[in-house]
Amino acid sequence: MAKTKLPDPLDRRHLIERALGADAAAALAEAYITEGRVWEAIAFLVKADARDRLAALREEATQAGDAFLVRELSRALGEEPTPERWRSVHEAARAAGKERFAAQAHRLAEREAG
Repeated sequence: MAKTKLPDPLDRRHLIERALGADAAAALAEAYITEGRVWEAIAFLVKADARDRLAALREEATQAGDAFLVRELSRALGEEPTPERWRSVHEAARAAGKERFAAQAHRLAEREAG
């Protein structure tokens, strides 16, 4: 597979704002993911309507204990994370020593639980 050149920030914004085919958007998203730039891939995954890929990335973020990425991926999916997901994020974040993420996930789990 040929390597996709990532656009500069201005070109990226223009690509997000204009019509872009699902295949092209998905290819750009995967290129960003390959470079470890998941945050920048999200908008292209949304354009590609790649819900399965967004869900898989959310699961990876959950297992990594990344509360902020879980929230953003959930927004992209149009879903609110469940208290159970926040508890999973909390546990993973604590295990990884990510205290800020753990605290955020704990607060959100409690808020969502009622």
